[in-house]
Amino acid sequence: MKRAIARIFHSVIDLFRHRYKSKYHILPFVTLGLITAFLFILPHPGQAQTPPASKPLIVATREIEPFVFSSKGQLTGFSIDLWRGIAQEMGVKSEFVEYGNVAELLSALKSGKADLGIAAISITSERQENFDFSLPMFGAGLQILVRNPGANNSAVPNLLQTFFSPGLLQVIGIALILVVIAAHILWFSERDHEEGMIPKSYFPGIFKAGWWAAATLATQADEMPKGPIGRIIAVIWMFIGVLFVAYFTASATTALTVQQLQGDIKSIDDLPGRVVATTAGSTASKYLQELKISISEFPKIEQAYEALQKKKADAVVFDAPVLLYYAANQGKGKVEVVGSIFREENYGIALPNNSPYRKPINSALLTLKENGIYQSLYEKWFGVKQS
Repeated sequence: MKRAIARIFHSVIDLFRHRYKSKYHILPFVTLGLITAFLFILPHPGQAQTPPASKPLIVATREIEPFVFSSKGQLTGFSIDLWRGIAQEMGVKSEFVEYGNVAELLSALKSGKADLGIAAISITSERQENFDFSLPMFGAGLQILVRNPGANNSAVPNLLQTFFSPGLLQVIGIALILVVIAAHILWFSERDHEEGMIPKSYFPGIFKAGWWAAATLATQADEMPKGPIGRIIAVIWMFIGVLFVAYFTASATTALTVQQLQGDIKSIDDLPGRVVATTAGSTASKYLQELKISISEFPKIEQAYEALQKKKADAVVFDAPVLLYYAANQGKGKVEVVGSIFREENYGIALPNNSPYRKPINSALLTLKENGIYQSLYEKWFGVKQS
């Protein structure tokens, strides 16, 4: 094309040179020709920023309901539907590549393995130092998930659960061992005493001694040994019984108090001193660490839910829409979201720095919000109208 323009340009110059016989007369035309040729040769600014459409865009994502999850072998969810709408508006094709967590997703962007990332990616100042972000695609924040205190509203299951807790079972096991030891010592010391309360034979003597040892441990014995050795054992055993009753009462009270406190989590102020589950590398994890709250990190949010159900954690702190979706579906009746949203944040589409796709994506996103498609997707996945 450049050669064709050059030939036309030289032909025009020769024509004017032959006609006017002077090079000075053609200077205005030469200048005009140079400007025209320069404008033709120079690429259009819009063309320089237009992303190449020869190959599909690689879109990094990760499963996190209801934004991204797999259904019948296909990815679906709010973020997936939103991106498909954006891609259609841009007129580009794309392919999804799944990663385990946000850290891996962002690493793929940084290494050039993906052109953009979409899921439930919070826009933070730290991330903006290394990545570009689209306009906010979703407003969110952190919230707290706890076990539903109404799931076990019967007092009997709670008492049985307390009685068979590992701590109390250990105390009861130690008490049984001590009763057996004390019964044998008492039988051996009292069996030959003429006025002793224990029969001489091992059976039923050992049963009588065992009953006395258990009753004394509970401070309910109504008969005392007659021999000197037996009485010494009885005095020692009574002191042990007093200590045992006090320890058993304290253990049971602690277990019941823990059960009661688990239903007292209502806000972020109630989390210090509790074990809080969340995902590793998330904004929730960093926020809880800043507050010096004890956390238990998991690779996936589903594992945090499991820890809460198994009482390995007292609460889960994570993105509010994710917790609300879980509480209304898989965790319905088992868990509940408490308190208001804190540390408000926005989700965005992550891109490498200076990405040529940022402006087209923002333009397409604004179009979807203006024509009502975004609102339809919001109502589809969250069941409410956006406020």
